[in-house]
Parts: sequence; structure tokens; C-alpha cells
Amino acid sequence: MNQVTEIPHDALASHTTRASGSRMFYPVMAIAAGATFALGVGATMLLDHGSNAAKPVTTALPAPALTVTSAAPRIAAWPVTFQAWGTIAPWQEASIGSQIGGYQLIDVLVNVGDQVKKGQVLARLNPALLRADAAELQASYDQANANRRRALGLKSSGSISDQDVLQFVTTAKTTAAQLASKQLQLGYTDIVAPDDGVISARTATLGAVVSVGQELFRLIRQNRLEWRGELTAPQLSRVAHGQSISLTLPDGTMATASVRQTAPSLDAVSRLGLVYADIKPGSQARAGMYGEGQVTVSQTPALVIPAQSVVIRDGNSYVLKLAGSGATPAVVLQAVTVGRWVGTEVEIVTGLTVDDRVVVQGAGFLNDGDVVRLVSTAPAGAKG
Repeated sequence: MNQVTEIPHDALASHTTRASGSRMFYPVMAIAAGATFALGVGATMLLDHGSNAAKPVTTALPAPALTVTSAAPRIAAWPVTFQAWGTIAPWQEASIGSQIGGYQLIDVLVNVGDQVKKGQVLARLNPALLRADAAELQASYDQANANRRRALGLKSSGSISDQDVLQFVTTAKTTAAQLASKQLQLGYTDIVAPDDGVISARTATLGAVVSVGQELFRLIRQNRLEWRGELTAPQLSRVAHGQSISLTLPDGTMATASVRQTAPSLDAVSRLGLVYADIKPGSQARAGMYGEGQVTVSQTPALVIPAQSVVIRDGNSYVLKLAGSGATPAVVLQAVTVGRWVGTEVEIVTGLTVDDRVVVQGAGFLNDGDVVRLVSTAPAGAKG
């Protein structure tokens, strides 16, 4: 049988009182500790804030994106020109043929491209038949001339009528004229150059029997070539005698021509007029070429920069303009209007002034706002 031990009431009350006191003590300690921690953190933050406030704020500069050269625009006197196109042709081309027909070519002495002098023999016809005819005519003339002299001698004695005398005299004259004609034809067996120049075409064939007027050679007289440019009516009115024209030939070489004359009328279909310009010797121009002509009208001032400074983006022209004067300035993408081009320089119509500076070498690799490092300042038109 289990026994129950009775706990005295005073002991139980005393135990309960101690337990209650312990439960109240721990929360008070926790609150005190939390307050102490909060005060410590706050003090630390205040110290840190004070330390940061005492230090100066520094901003890191962006590194240069590229090392470049620059140039300043300059004013230059540039020619005002316009372009036209036209063919290159001989100034005058002579057609050389035979003045007699029915005779065989026995000698051809020149070919295409040969330089010839005035009076030089180019080909020969067979003169044998003509010489035979001339000998026959010579005999007839001798006989007719003898009869004329005899008739004139008998006229004074009245032994012959005046009509017979006239007939003998006329026969002698006719025979003399026929002999002179045949001797002239003998001279035509030598086909000669009518002027100095170069042979541009040859149809003469050795052994062929030529007809009267048949063309055997073509000759560019005095080696003179001309450019026949096709100009509009406004362009034609700006061209004057003696004006210089720069020609660009198909092989890329240049030639110089001088305006000799302009056409008095325009083509009824194309509405274009011709300008005839003599090409100066020494170029690679050849008859039949089609060349571009640059006609210089006048000279005007132009604001020019190196062509390398201009970049094309989205079909528009831009330059990279320096926004500062230091060694590492930023660049601004500036839209410009491009005008004339001469060599390695280009005219800027709008978008820049003479006080600006632009990037030359490296312009194509930069964007708006980039920082660059300058190494030197290139003069306008210099290659970067």
C-alpha cells in the first residue's frame, strides 16, 4: 500500500514564491542586454558616418577609348567644276584612196599605227599599162606636132586652107593634153600621205585591183585628238574658248584638253550640245575612248578637312568633333554636309567652323561621347 507523504504548507508556499521570482528576473535581464547592444551598434554607426563624412568624395575618370590624331578645318580656294562625258575622236581624219582605177597594188609600205610624213609613199600601183599608154600618146603627139608645124608653113604660101591648118593645130593640142593626162595618172600610181599623222586604218591589200576612189588608208592628221563632250544648255553657257578641261581616261590616267569651240546648236532629241576640246600631246588618250571631263569654271573659298575624318553612318556624313582642349577630351558625333572633293581633302558645307577640331586617324572606330587620347595635331588634308 502506497504511502502519501504530506508536504508542509509553509514549505510549498516558500517554493512557489522563489519560482515566481525567477520567472520575473530573466525577462528583465534580456531587455537590459538588448538595450545595451542597440546602443553599441548605434555608436558604431555614428563613428563610421563621422569617419566617412571626413573623407573627400573622388570620381574615377573614364579611360580613353582610342589614341587618335586631330586636325583643324582650314579655308582654301578650290575650283568650281562640273562633270561631263564624251568620246575622244580625231581632230580631222583623212581618207586616202586611189585616184585611178583598174590597176593592181604591187606594194603596201605602211600599216596601222605607223607615223608618216606629208608626201610619203604609202602604196604603189602597177604603172606598166600607164607607161605603155603614155608612150603611145607621146608618139601621137610627136606626129601631130609635126603636122601642125608643116601646116603653118604651108599656110603662108596658100597651099592649104585655113580650115585644114586649124584642124592640124587642134589635133596637136588634143594629143598634147592626152599625153599630159596620162603622165599625171602615172604620178598617181604612188599613193602618198596628204599630211603628217598616224595611220589609223588600212584596207589596202597587196595584189588587189583597186577602183577609182576606193579607200585604202585612214590618217589622223597631225596626231591631233579632241574630246567631244556632251553638255547641257546651262553647262554649255559656262564654257568659253581656251578653258581647261581635265579628262579621266578609262585606264585611270589623266589628260588635259583645251576648249577650241562649242556647237552652235543642241541635239533635238537629247537636248545636249557638243564642246570640242583639243587634247594636249603626251597622254594615253586614243581615238574611240569614252572619257569623263571635269570642267573648271571658277574658284571659291572652301572649308576643308581631311577626307579620312568623315565617316558614313546610316547614309549620312558625320565627323567626330573634339569637345575639349585637353590631352584626353571627349568627342561629339557631328552631322555635316559634304561638298567638293579634291585629292585627300573634302569640303564641309555645313556643320563645322574654323575654330573646331576633328578626329582624323581613328574616326571610324569612335562613338558619340567617347574619350580619346591625342598624340598630335595633323594639318588639314594630311593622311592619318
